[in-house]
Amino acid sequence: MDATLVATLTTPPGEGFEAELADVAWLEVRADLVGDLAPEPLRARFPGQLLYTLRSRAEGGAWEGSVERRKRRLIEAAERFDLVDLEAARDLAPEVLQAIPAEKRILSWHGPAPDLSGLKAVFEKMAATQARLYKLVPTASQPGEEIPPLLLLDALKRRDVAAFAAGPGGAWTRLVAPRLGAPVVYGALGDVPGAPGQLSLARLREDYGLPALPPVERLFGVVGHPVLHSLSPRLHNSAYRELGLPYLYLPFHVESFGDFWLEVVEGGALEQIGMPLGGLSVTTPHKEAALAVAAAPSPRAELIAAANTLINQRETWEAESTDPEGVVLPLQARGIDPATRRAAVLGAGGAGRSAAEGLAVAGAWVTLVNRSHAKGREAAERLKLAFAPFESFHPSAFDLIVHATPLGRAAADPLPFDVAACRPDCVIVDLVYKDEPTALVRAAAERGLTVIDGREVLVYQALGQFRAMTGREMPLATALRIVGLAEAGA
Repeated sequence: MDATLVATLTTPPGEGFEAELADVAWLEVRADLVGDLAPEPLRARFPGQLLYTLRSRAEGGAWEGSVERRKRRLIEAAERFDLVDLEAARDLAPEVLQAIPAEKRILSWHGPAPDLSGLKAVFEKMAATQARLYKLVPTASQPGEEIPPLLLLDALKRRDVAAFAAGPGGAWTRLVAPRLGAPVVYGALGDVPGAPGQLSLARLREDYGLPALPPVERLFGVVGHPVLHSLSPRLHNSAYRELGLPYLYLPFHVESFGDFWLEVVEGGALEQIGMPLGGLSVTTPHKEAALAVAAAPSPRAELIAAANTLINQRETWEAESTDPEGVVLPLQARGIDPATRRAAVLGAGGAGRSAAEGLAVAGAWVTLVNRSHAKGREAAERLKLAFAPFESFHPSAFDLIVHATPLGRAAADPLPFDVAACRPDCVIVDLVYKDEPTALVRAAAERGLTVIDGREVLVYQALGQFRAMTGREMPLATALRIVGLAEAGA
């Protein structure tokens, strides 16, 4: 059974917007954000059902107005729209219910995160009023607060209840909920989400394969802060579908790794709903914390003092770092032997240390470069490498430069170094990635340098993760195509 996709319209529809609605069943018009759009032009371009929502500021929306004016707008909307969202806390006046029949009602509740018993009490109160769908959305601000909606769905086993957590930390529950019976999945039509943590329709399709709901026997995911931009779910889930594996890979936006580990990983709820956690990819800033929680870290992860991979092997969590392969393998795929290179790695964090260790093992002469002298020297001494403070770094002294700092994530970030000072035979590896090339990658390519994009680094480090998590090989050509790249030499 497929999920029902609901497209949330938060900005006035543009030209050709209907092309994004091919598999969408409901179009939600957020009237508190776009105003009262006339439904007739929308019907001419969209054959599905139209849902009118006037989300109040009290429940995370933008509507502020008198009670009577709100009643009037909801009643008028019921005459022109197929469905109307009614907030259980304020919209159940007799005249509203009389004007809006049960089959048109989406009865919703948005509020602070309660425990499971508290959420059940909210639902029981809502269920006293007939509706087509009951929607419960607590806001998760701490790890563990996103779990009760999933436990509620598992307990109720009803097809007329949608429950998930709002907020970046709750985004992953939107993807698990339909596997527990929630009949609808809301996705943003465009770049402006209807609520914190809401994913775009494009991501729901490309990264998670919706509206299809194949069986899921085990969960995996990526943990980071931020993480909702990550391409890892697209890589892993696409490979699962191609290989026919019953797994789902999720985005875990986590500020406190320790709390996440205690409340989500070790809390037992995922096992309770029949979807145990089999492994995690770990990204910034949690690689050191990931190493600390592992019962069985690898020697390489201990040397680097960071882990980007956690695997649950018979209830024992093992830690590994596949980041070194992310730098070395794409070089080798281009016929570039690291052993012939004088390399500089900019940044002494977990990613930088991993890249430096990988290159050193492959035979490169490596210098670790860092702004903080103390942190840089400590990392270099740990790895038995040369160290250079950033202020003394000059690109012309190296023929391989790996950029491992956060610069480049934001559009306004400056280049991390002067590309014009690089030697003509220099190879640039940028660990930062976006959906398109970063400013550093573009600048290096314009100068005619050999460049390895962060998306390619992501793919090659994912190969080892995927193998450890599933026992299968991630299809490389498919993975590179998914992130917008072609296989080296192809």
